[in-house]
Amino acid sequence: MGDTTSDATDVFDLIVLGTGAGGSGPAHKCGKAGWRVAVIDDQPYGGTCALRGCDPKKVLVGAADVVDWHRRMSGKGVTGDAAIDWPSLMRFKRTFTDPVPESTETSFEKLGITTLHGTARFVAEDRLMIGDRELTAKHVVIATGARPRPLGVPGEEHVRTSTDFLDLDVLPKRIAFIGAGYISFEFAHISQRAGSQAIVLGRGAPLAQFEQDVVQRLVAHTREIGIDLRTDADVTGIEQNGTAFRVHIQTPKGTGIVDADLVVHGAGRVPNTDRLDVEKGHLELDSHGSLKVNEYLQSVSNPRVYGVGDSTLPPGSLPLTPVAAYEGGIVATNLLKGNSRTPDYRGIPSVVFTLPPLASVGLTEAEARAQGLDVQVKIEDTGEWFSNRRIGASAAMFKTIVDTTTDAILGAHLLGPHAEEVINLFGLAVRHGLKATDLKHMIYAYPTSASDVAYMF
Repeated sequence: MGDTTSDATDVFDLIVLGTGAGGSGPAHKCGKAGWRVAVIDDQPYGGTCALRGCDPKKVLVGAADVVDWHRRMSGKGVTGDAAIDWPSLMRFKRTFTDPVPESTETSFEKLGITTLHGTARFVAEDRLMIGDRELTAKHVVIATGARPRPLGVPGEEHVRTSTDFLDLDVLPKRIAFIGAGYISFEFAHISQRAGSQAIVLGRGAPLAQFEQDVVQRLVAHTREIGIDLRTDADVTGIEQNGTAFRVHIQTPKGTGIVDADLVVHGAGRVPNTDRLDVEKGHLELDSHGSLKVNEYLQSVSNPRVYGVGDSTLPPGSLPLTPVAAYEGGIVATNLLKGNSRTPDYRGIPSVVFTLPPLASVGLTEAEARAQGLDVQVKIEDTGEWFSNRRIGASAAMFKTIVDTTTDAILGAHLLGPHAEEVINLFGLAVRHGLKATDLKHMIYAYPTSASDVAYMF
């Protein structure tokens, strides 16, 4: 499907680079408005979340959660055994991912949008090349997402990506994850529950952007379930050793070697802008490779161009799928009606889908105090609270940060079952200015994990 090469020069009202959550909105809305639109992607249509990220990951997490829950309840009324059949699980996962590219491309074509496959690069401020085809655009939306950051160590070619992990037909016995961020934590928890030995090799604070008091409880639990989590291991090289691999590390105690059957990159991502020839497009990038944009998500140097999602991270934004989709809607409005909408990044929840999940919204205590705010902090282990004890979930706690003067909820950080759902209550409160007393005195359905919120202030 889709066009690939032509000698013709084509003129479009809008060209969108990327077909994920960020780019699809502007393409569809402008297409429906009668604009001549083209979309270009060098990956299968559908974007990272639907194909190589959130959605397939959550399918695997769901199976791991069943196993985890079963083991927690062993001896508490549950008998027998539960185990993951990895090949069967991957077949189930593919029922979600396999249809996406064709259905996504078809949805564009039904609107008369031109669908192109390949790598686009700027040759002028208003022109792009894809293969030997030159396209002229009145407007361009860059929604090219992010890619694993280069590790810069010998043997880097042996390291597999998160995309590779999510498409493994067989799960190896030993998996080493480089980096101690959310990708490594999530995949390590999945792997361990699926019967592999997971090894996480990080340096410095794990999950550094999250509230460290709560992170440390997750760290302890991660080690309790058998994951070999190291936070002082700087990876210096990878070499093949037969069918396996040896990961060389530097620690405060000296050098070391970690043997693994698979090595996975979980050490962060960078904006996928390096192949765009931004100089020819007169586009300014920051030191991290993000497109510099103004308050309307418009390039500061080329007003024809807008950026959304992981390719541009303005202050307050987070590299999350719902944020990209939200920004795409804003850009669509600004394209169709002129610059009139600006993003509001208050109250964006973020979740690490470990078992149990870690969820956060708003400020950490350190961030609040750095802003000079007078805060009231409450932190408590909730492993013995009824909502968690009834399902054998001992790894659970919360931390809330409230402005002492205004009673505004500044931040909430949760660990435990259903944290990924409960955090949305706090997100709603932060975004719409609800007070701590508003949540404290609400009448909740009981007994539920959400009803615990009343006791978190």
